[in-house]
Amino acid sequence: MPAWIRGLTKDSVNQLSIKSKLILMLLLVSGFSTLLAAALGYRSGQINLTERVFHQLTSVRASKAYQIESYFRTIQNHTQTLSEDLSIIAAVEQFGAAFDQLATATASKGSTQAIASYYRSQFLPRLDKYNTGTPNLPAYLPSKGPTEYLQYHYIAANPNPVGKKQQLTAAGDGSAYSQVHGRHHPIFRNIIAKFGYYDMFLINPQGQIVYTVFKETDYATNLFTGPYRDSNLAQLVRQVIGAKEKGFTQLVDFAPYAPSYGAPASFIAAPLYNGSRLVGVLAFQMPVNEINNVMTGNQKWQQDGLGSSGETILVGQDRLMRSASRFYLQDPKGYLAQLRSRGVKDDAITRLEQTGTTILQQQVQTPAVSRAIGGGSGTLQVVDYRGVPVLSSYAPLQIQGFDWVILSQMDLAEAYAPIHDFQRQILITITLLILLVTLLAMALAHLFVKPVQQLIDSARRVSSGELTSIPDLDSRDEFGELAQSFNAVVHSLQTQTALVDQKNQENENLLFSVFPAAIARRLQRGETQIAEEVTNVAVLFADLKGFSRLVTSLSAYESLAILNDLVASFDDLAERFGLEKVKTIGDCYLAVCGLSVPYLDHDKRAIDFAIEMLTVLRRFNLERGFDLGIQIGIHSGDILAGIVGKSRVVYDIWGDTVKQAHGLSQVCPSGSVLVSEVVHHRLEDLYQFERARPAADGAAASQSWRLIGTQAAAPSEALTSP
Repeated sequence: MPAWIRGLTKDSVNQLSIKSKLILMLLLVSGFSTLLAAALGYRSGQINLTERVFHQLTSVRASKAYQIESYFRTIQNHTQTLSEDLSIIAAVEQFGAAFDQLATATASKGSTQAIASYYRSQFLPRLDKYNTGTPNLPAYLPSKGPTEYLQYHYIAANPNPVGKKQQLTAAGDGSAYSQVHGRHHPIFRNIIAKFGYYDMFLINPQGQIVYTVFKETDYATNLFTGPYRDSNLAQLVRQVIGAKEKGFTQLVDFAPYAPSYGAPASFIAAPLYNGSRLVGVLAFQMPVNEINNVMTGNQKWQQDGLGSSGETILVGQDRLMRSASRFYLQDPKGYLAQLRSRGVKDDAITRLEQTGTTILQQQVQTPAVSRAIGGGSGTLQVVDYRGVPVLSSYAPLQIQGFDWVILSQMDLAEAYAPIHDFQRQILITITLLILLVTLLAMALAHLFVKPVQQLIDSARRVSSGELTSIPDLDSRDEFGELAQSFNAVVHSLQTQTALVDQKNQENENLLFSVFPAAIARRLQRGETQIAEEVTNVAVLFADLKGFSRLVTSLSAYESLAILNDLVASFDDLAERFGLEKVKTIGDCYLAVCGLSVPYLDHDKRAIDFAIEMLTVLRRFNLERGFDLGIQIGIHSGDILAGIVGKSRVVYDIWGDTVKQAHGLSQVCPSGSVLVSEVVHHRLEDLYQFERARPAADGAAASQSWRLIGTQAAAPSEALTSP
């Protein structure tokens, strides 16, 4: 916060005029809002730009992944197709037979010296460039016999220079091998040229390389016993022979290959069968340049949408590159200098410089690689193998035999270049905007002084309670709208007050509908413990029979609907006869007459209510085809009534009168009404009773009377005034 703002004290602010305060307020609000809007805009732009770059990188990554996967599928399909070609099968048999005829061939002393000279002058110096130690000549020299013989005629005595030995169609030794070579070599050389393979191999089942196109030092050697028995090609040939499957193809990952002077080499191979007999193996050395062309778009990164710092690379399980780095291809010296500045060891830089490629030399240890190797795909902001922050899109590749991942990434500096330009533009714009706001604030403050004073006067009247006498301002600007808003607030308060009164009335009506009036009024006064003795009331207890059996054959919804219909009918009857329902307990119904309003004929009302209950139940059974019964017990006397509970209060009644009414309902026959001796004594002149027969509870039955000739009373009688 600026020092001049911190220096403003409360007293100094209070001494400022309204105009000065308005200017200060407008400057602060506009300044902070502008800064906040700029910050939010910058952040939003950064997020959107990041997402756009990530989408672009993911699109490039997916495209390159599809291309490289399609490329390897094409090679696999081509290799499999060639492995089934009868001319290839015939060739490996012919080369094998011709190779075996050379078993007795011996090279002259001069040819042996020529081969040794070739290895010393041509092969070992090139191989030495890519190794940390010194190559051992005897370990690489061909064995006596056909290997030495063929390497002399097709390598040492070949007049073509290194790298072009394949131009020799056949040696002039007159051997059967050279005749076979002369027939097939032009065709195979054409396959290599047209399909872009580095080399082609024909290998017999014993691991003997009987033919190659390129004629490197692995030519005519044995992959099981010779100097290259530990190479990835030898490993691949063992896998293919061991698979014992026709149409089987297998890839092997890149590894340094000595015959190619230690350069990274990958191979694909397939078995050759003549009928059911394995006659050899067809293998191709994968072209590194073709893979790099796919990954770099023939070094047209910008046309692929990767800008000046984006690239797409392949990485293996060992975290080493399987394709060339863009930055090494564009500027090898600058790339190596950058590695030295990061503290990379000199021997690693030397190997990279000697091999001339980052394949199998450059490690890529980033979280994106780890996640992709784990099978995940997505986007991350990471520090790449050059120590430069990048936006990276990663995913595993689906190539049989390879556990590779693909990364498409771009330097963070280039990706965020537009947002950095935007940041500079924002700073310039904010500066100009603050100057403009200052001038506008000074002009507007002068216009606002008079309306502000009028608004203050209106606010004072509101604070004194004059809610209905607020004058409108003459101004039609925001202050006039603010005055109208004050009036709207007052009207809203009046409306809310009326609404609160209405809700209070509704709550009061609900309270009086749930509890007796006297109890409801006491609850309104805040009483929490309510209990009272009530004399001369009639208690009716009704127990519905057969409902439990009915429930087992109906759904819960249907059962509840039936019970609710009955209880609603009983409630209507209770209101007609002046009874108050206290509660329902399952299929039991408890009602009292004379509780809130005393009645002289409370016993009669209870019996009339019971008779109507029987009538309603009979009609209900007839209409719905049910067989429900009801047991009704009635007793008259004194009870206790009150509120029970705290969070969920319940109004209930207690006493011997309640217990005896419940006991009568339990021993009452279904479809009957039992009354106590007290009720019988009072109403024996109005209704016909018979003494109840003794049941399980002999005492209750001996003191009760069963109502007979149950006929509902007329409504006019039931509603007699108390």
